[in-house]
Amino acid sequence: MPSSGDAAGRRPHVVLIPSAGMGHLVPFGRLAVALSSGHGCDVSLVTVLPTVSTAESKHLDALFDAFPAVRRLDFELAPFDASEFPGADPFFLRFEAMRRSAPLLGPLLTGAGASALATDIALTSVVIPVAKEQGLPCHILFTASAAMLSLCAYFPTYLDANAGDGGGVGDVDIPGVYRIPKASIPQALHDPNHLFTRQFVANGRSLTSAAGILVNTFDALEPEAVAALQQGKVASGFPPVFAVGPLLPASNQAKDPQANYMEWLDAQPARSVVYVSFGSRKAISGEQLRELAAGLETSGHRFLWVVKSTVVDRDDAAELGELLGEGFLERVEKRGLVTKAWVDQEEVLKHESVALFVSHCGWNSVTEAAASGVPVLALPRFGDQRVNSGVVARARLGVWADTWSWEGEAGVIGAEEISEKVKAAMADEALRRKAASLAKAAAKAVAGGGSSHRCLVEFARLCQGGTCRTN
Repeated sequence: MPSSGDAAGRRPHVVLIPSAGMGHLVPFGRLAVALSSGHGCDVSLVTVLPTVSTAESKHLDALFDAFPAVRRLDFELAPFDASEFPGADPFFLRFEAMRRSAPLLGPLLTGAGASALATDIALTSVVIPVAKEQGLPCHILFTASAAMLSLCAYFPTYLDANAGDGGGVGDVDIPGVYRIPKASIPQALHDPNHLFTRQFVANGRSLTSAAGILVNTFDALEPEAVAALQQGKVASGFPPVFAVGPLLPASNQAKDPQANYMEWLDAQPARSVVYVSFGSRKAISGEQLRELAAGLETSGHRFLWVVKSTVVDRDDAAELGELLGEGFLERVEKRGLVTKAWVDQEEVLKHESVALFVSHCGWNSVTEAAASGVPVLALPRFGDQRVNSGVVARARLGVWADTWSWEGEAGVIGAEEISEKVKAAMADEALRRKAASLAKAAAKAVAGGGSSHRCLVEFARLCQGGTCRTN
């Protein structure tokens, strides 16, 4: 079909403003390429330098090298004193630094000749006023699940209704969606004075002022949450919601010359490998790493394990043998590959030897598993990951032992439990079939005429000033 910009004979210029962290940056890059290459939009991506992590820097360089039509808009932040928030997560600090620098975006947007914006949820409440001053529509790209978007939209109402009861945050019943139990609410949100809580609530209150909200999901993965959001059941006065996922890979990360994981996967039998990765955002404690190592070893299955031991990758200097226990690497050498290198996760998940993904359930990982048809064993550690694990279990994309501990809770998930769950998931043919059916649904959604493709077409038309419809 013709691109969205052809109808009026002009191309809208959409400026994308992501926040920090690969979980936020990756979907913005994918959206930039989709709008630029298939939907008749000129696109600029705002880049804040220096990045928090090396992974972000490499990803941006690869993106702009591979897709020169996506313009780069470098953005310098105002001076920021991080000592105001001692011990805070470095990515939350970057969110705050960007939020405080938002007024500086005005001249950048004027110089770029923007016709529409799409910003990250972490920046919503501060970028929307800037867009209003510029006379520009401001959309939101929500980089987590539709379930998490519904929590973000409803949480301020929940707090207002429960103000003064002194009981703290409990189970949250989201209208039209379902109950999110207290244990799955992101840890920071239980503290009303936490930096992230203040950001989250301010952004949630601002969502109704957005021109539209894109979310990286698809109907078959989250039918209840998508329908409730699009029908306005979660919050009154809600803008159009576009389920545009799974956003497709946009760039090939430059491979680490020391990484040999694809050659190793090529040598393994079909559907025999457990892929283990907990993303780029958080580290796992040394004790939990060793229990996971022992669990993988006793499961008897082949595995590819990407290990991360620090929050910021530039600080990661520990040796694998030291992290995983004496003799572990030698004992599993013939059936396991352990690496600290950055891997191309989409490439791994689509490999025919991979049968199971042991994942923290960051949202990019969930959508990539769904698109690849790989079942998930959910081991959430932080933030929205229990909400996402609930999505995985509801969609029957995978399994989740919801009694397992996570960051801030006493207890470590033992090796025996991990081993038994891995063995059970690897033997579950019904789980494998359901994951394969979700992969077909994902492919249908993003293909021409599919629900996600139609949403992206309508979003591009909205950026151009045309009529908006939701599916």
